[in-house]
Amino acid sequence: MGKPRILIAGAGIGGIVAALALLQRGFEVALYEQAAELRELGAGVQISPNGSRVLRALGLLPAMDAIAAVPTHRELRLFNTGQAWRVSELATSAERYGAPYWQVHRGDFHAVLVQALAERAPGAVQVGARCQGFEQNMDSVTLMLETGETSRGAALIGADGVHSHVREALFGGTPATFTGFMAWRGVVPMQRLPDRLHQRHAATWIGPYGHVVTYPLRRGELLNLVTAVPRDDWLVESWSEAGTAAECHRDLSQFHPDVLAVVDAIDVPYKWAMLGREPMRRWSAGRVSLLGDACHPTLPFLAQGANMAIEDGMVLARCLDRYAVPEALRRYEAARLERTSRIVRGSLDAVANMHHPELADPALAPAFMEREFAPRVMNARADWLYEYDALSVVV
Repeated sequence: MGKPRILIAGAGIGGIVAALALLQRGFEVALYEQAAELRELGAGVQISPNGSRVLRALGLLPAMDAIAAVPTHRELRLFNTGQAWRVSELATSAERYGAPYWQVHRGDFHAVLVQALAERAPGAVQVGARCQGFEQNMDSVTLMLETGETSRGAALIGADGVHSHVREALFGGTPATFTGFMAWRGVVPMQRLPDRLHQRHAATWIGPYGHVVTYPLRRGELLNLVTAVPRDDWLVESWSEAGTAAECHRDLSQFHPDVLAVVDAIDVPYKWAMLGREPMRRWSAGRVSLLGDACHPTLPFLAQGANMAIEDGMVLARCLDRYAVPEALRRYEAARLERTSRIVRGSLDAVANMHHPELADPALAPAFMEREFAPRVMNARADWLYEYDALSVVV
């Protein structure tokens, strides 16, 4: 008897990784994506070793190597003076953690996943397929689409993002709290920037008025910028809301001229409100569960959002391969709940250090940086994140 058919609502990073991991184990998968086409917004994603080891296990190493930038190191810089501290080595991640550290364009990464899925399961994705609801019984679950179509499978996984329809149907709305910060994202061709701003490392400019992260993408051809700045007049939780370089420049006016030079080179920066959510206590009910941002949306301060979704996909597949539904979904939730909750809370807690008032005082800032961001401190923080192995964690 063959393995059961698994339905996945959402064909983003987490949904496709889950599908690839399930296909690798002999399952049939069907993905339903509400967007009219499979594409992602142009922004950067950091794939740390806990994520890249999963992608490597799925046979994606050559394709990822072709699109990634491998950063040399991570440095922290004081927001106004540019004084720099080299706090961790990234080029040696494969030696330290057994898997590489990649920085990729989200669109490039998604395209790699889409191509792999098309090769391994042609026709597995249906676009323009918005989830309207579902019904389940002891033997199966039926997904109902807004088009009136239905689809039946052994389990339904809601990988449909922060505004998940599957989550809402399972548990109702999940309240969010505005953090007081707004984020900007933008990508600029490296050749537009002066030579001094061509970087092969990841840099985080921190100060009392917010922070800015820059790092290379697409083999070093692009530079990604993402910020967090205090603002209470923008409450839209969407990555696709366009702003202007002038507005972004105003928000970052306290920062070093090098930061502003990057901002001014961006054609269209995108903005979104940073909303925080308490981790969910439960993700699953019967034959339905959640994955990625649908169950643990997180702020980007630990660069773990995509990595958590990648981990979810592999652990989910392992559980479904080992146990019958719905026991598999209970095991999956139990294996993932504590780690993801800790990352969600840790991402919010990171704001306190990254936006500390001592950073405004030239006399206090260097000592604060040495105390809070010394390499040994940064390595200890990274080890817990990067050593996690979704391929072998107990399920």
